[in-house]
Amino acid sequence: MSEFKVRDDWMAFCLPDISEAEIEAITAAVRSGWWAKGPRTIEFEKKFAEYVGAKHCVAVNSCTAALHLALLTAGVGPGDEVITTPLTFASTANSILHTGATPVFADIDMDTGLIDPKEIEKKITSRTKAVVPVHYSGLACDLGAIHRICDEHNLFLSEDAAHAVETRYKGELIGHHPRNTVSYSFYATKNLACGEGGALVTDDDEIAERARTLSCHGMNSRAWNRYGKGGSWRYDIAEIGYKYNMFDIQAALALTQLSRMDDMQARRLACVDIYQQAFADVPELILQKTPEYCHHSRHLYVLRVNEERLTISRDQFIEELKERNVGVSVHFIAVHTMSAYVNRFGYKPEDFPKAYAFSESEISLPMYSTLGTDKAQYVADAVLDVVKKYRR
Repeated sequence: MSEFKVRDDWMAFCLPDISEAEIEAITAAVRSGWWAKGPRTIEFEKKFAEYVGAKHCVAVNSCTAALHLALLTAGVGPGDEVITTPLTFASTANSILHTGATPVFADIDMDTGLIDPKEIEKKITSRTKAVVPVHYSGLACDLGAIHRICDEHNLFLSEDAAHAVETRYKGELIGHHPRNTVSYSFYATKNLACGEGGALVTDDDEIAERARTLSCHGMNSRAWNRYGKGGSWRYDIAEIGYKYNMFDIQAALALTQLSRMDDMQARRLACVDIYQQAFADVPELILQKTPEYCHHSRHLYVLRVNEERLTISRDQFIEELKERNVGVSVHFIAVHTMSAYVNRFGYKPEDFPKAYAFSESEISLPMYSTLGTDKAQYVADAVLDVVKKYRR
């Protein structure tokens, strides 16, 4: 008989880390009267660029916007192909379609969930213009191998770092002197969160200037201050752009979260330690491996259910955890299985067998800085209780 005792209240999969500092920052931003893009947004761009070690940061309203802008600055458009992974949120591939180009999927490495550089090489054609690797869950892709491929074939590199605030490749933060561009997400569930938001970082002056212009309707980059005493009412639309900019209330949150990163990460990693110790020798669970070159940001805690050793499926495993009041998620339902992509391209699940197998067996456990070690231990115990009940 199980000794596990189900908690009375529901444990959310993810919650934002809200301190008094965030509340005070938002209050000050609201009272300032500057609610659109303004001085706080400019300050965040400066500080985030310094934080990751890039020359430029363009703050936008989402990682999707950053990914779209990155490809536009590279001249990606109709007739071009862009290689990415099917194990990602649909926005990665959608942003390619938004340019008029065609997403081309390359399969993953099963140990990590990361795009496989060898599979990237197989997908290169005369129409390939760019590669968009995803630093999945907070693991860094094999950037050395991907850089070599892009150099050899003269391909633009647009890194999707939606999960990768605090991820390090060979000791340096993702975004440190990027080859071309790196795009971040500050969505509510991220390690650094401001509700909605994102950023594009680059060391290239021309990319940064064009991304700034495109992010604000195509207006010249100083137009944000056209209503201020030091600004000018006269502006120009240099090209047809988008409404992608971040605004100061978002930036107030983002600046505060950035100042708290060390503490938030330490508390997140304390929960990871509990999970790792609990699941280390459980053959019914397959843990994600971390390559030697990488420091994992632990945006997600990823594990896979080994259905060969259990009498229930992954989907049933999730339901069992819900019965124990544990909220979990799946990252991700493979993009090539989504109706829009099946209908448009005729994909079948087996076209990318590793991504599909990973997607069908993966569970993401609660992982956030306010989780706390007691709740993390409860989650671990709940997972082990399910394993104990249904192991073969």
